[in-house]
Amino acid sequence: MMGARNRSARNMPESDKLLRRAKRKSLKKDTYHHGNLRRALLDSALAMVEKEGPHGVSLRAVARLAGVSPAAPYRHFAGKEGLLAALAEEGFCALEQQMQSASQATRGLALAEFRAIGFAYVRFAARNPSHFCVMFGPEVSDKSEHPSLKEAADRASQIFADAIANFQRPELEGGDTDPQRLFISAWSTFHGLATLIVDGQLKSSVGSDAKLEALGNSVTDVIYRGLS
Repeated sequence: MMGARNRSARNMPESDKLLRRAKRKSLKKDTYHHGNLRRALLDSALAMVEKEGPHGVSLRAVARLAGVSPAAPYRHFAGKEGLLAALAEEGFCALEQQMQSASQATRGLALAEFRAIGFAYVRFAARNPSHFCVMFGPEVSDKSEHPSLKEAADRASQIFADAIANFQRPELEGGDTDPQRLFISAWSTFHGLATLIVDGQLKSSVGSDAKLEALGNSVTDVIYRGLS
């Protein structure tokens, strides 16, 4: 059993490993000593999101969990929204990395690339539900208020948009060929699946990576046939 867990960890994307290490740190109760205040606050905020959701986060509680003074968070964040925006940005950067790796590994094969990107999206949500909730939650829905967060979200979205453009066939009559509308249609479907997974509505269908990939491929094939 231990060997299986180790193999699973080795096969995880590097961005997943980084987020997992952050989560492990966030569960520790030790007083903050290591000198990286910003990281300590992010880890503590993530621990609170895991237990109570984004709405349950407060700077005072985060400071208490990190073992620092109530004023300490304000050295890095103007308020709760800024703290959650930083967590969301961290998530989008990891998501971008995973989707980019999936895209590069299947470049030139339109359906395979689209499948790989879609699977990367839903797998990220399944493995990082707390980051996912913050990334798309109402607390930071207006990403224009946080330029670096918006840039990270836009980069991840562009990978999806490029994959859709790779198999567009504008010569077909009777179909919608507007790139933005096609992107929204595809993203809405993947995001809906990811949200159902994060909310625990599909536990019997995503009990393993193999099941998750099979479900993701099925959904991808439906979207692909519609968009192409």
